[in-house]
Amino acid sequence: MKTSKLYNFKEMNSYQFIAVVGLVMTLVAHGILVLTDKHISSFNALYACWVGVFVIGAIINYNTKPHDPHGHHHHH
Repeated sequence: MKTSKLYNFKEMNSYQFIAVVGLVMTLVAHGILVLTDKHISSFNALYACWVGVFVIGAIINYNTKPHDPHGHHHHH
């Protein structure tokens, strides 16, 4: 099990990358809400959604074989 697929951006798949970007943007938005003294009752659910997307992406990433460096050509 290669743990670097959980923290190395170069080894993440698109689901994981989108989840990380979404989490960062959610944190920024949360900060803006705090600074402007606004409250959205279900806003914290976004964190659970991004974690869920990341976990699903990580499962897909672990179950995907690395790309063949020589392309998809089969030699007989």
